[in-house]
Amino acid sequence: MKKPNRQAGGDNHERWLVSYADFITLLFAFFVVMYSISSINESKYRIFSESLNIAFIQPLTPTTRYVDPNQLIVTPGSPMPQTSSILTNKNKVLVDKRTAQLGEQQRKIEDRMKKLASGLNQAMAALIRQHLVNINLTKRGVVVDISASTLFDTGEAALHPGSRGVLRAVAEVLSKEDFPIEVEGHTDDTPIATAQFPSNWELSSVRASSVVRVLIANGIPEERLAVVGLASNHPLVPNDSLENRSKNRRVTITIASPNLDRD
Repeated sequence: MKKPNRQAGGDNHERWLVSYADFITLLFAFFVVMYSISSINESKYRIFSESLNIAFIQPLTPTTRYVDPNQLIVTPGSPMPQTSSILTNKNKVLVDKRTAQLGEQQRKIEDRMKKLASGLNQAMAALIRQHLVNINLTKRGVVVDISASTLFDTGEAALHPGSRGVLRAVAEVLSKEDFPIEVEGHTDDTPIATAQFPSNWELSSVRASSVVRVLIANGIPEERLAVVGLASNHPLVPNDSLENRSKNRRVTITIASPNLDRD
């Protein structure tokens, strides 16, 4: 019996499908692997994200606990308190304490100044009654204005013999305290031109120096004293009459009150 002839290559028409299927399978496997590598583990991402929030983002409700009135401790993750809220109470305590200290010091100084003024009033009572001395308690301190006629002759800077006793009594009062003392010489606006005093500047300065020398001789330390000559530049009243000019010719002794605000 004759066998039928097979057509050449007839049983190889679909062999390419096997290769194609293998290729598709490998390609699918490749994409699965790539997707697995690139996909984000959601649970791990959530944990990582929450960690970043704790480290860098302030929560809405901070948790704090106080260990003492002056120290605030913030738990990790809580926002740092504002500087003003931390310092307000402490600063208030410090300011109140400093204010109380200054107030107490100021009261003590005022009491000392009042005692000085009282002592000077007693020492110079006779001259005060004659309106030759005026004593005032001011913000600067105790201010004593002594008429130049009580101390000097006209146009001169040598002290009257009797004026030394007054200045000794003043020195005795001043020696009980240690406040700085400034002695100012003042003239009226009448010009002076002598060999000894070419102008009122020299006259006022030398007069103040004469008073200071007596204070030093009676126990007032030199370091407490300062001399200022002001000529006619700081009149008490206008230089428009003989009486007013007489008031402006004076020596002013200022016992200075400390300025506590600068301490």
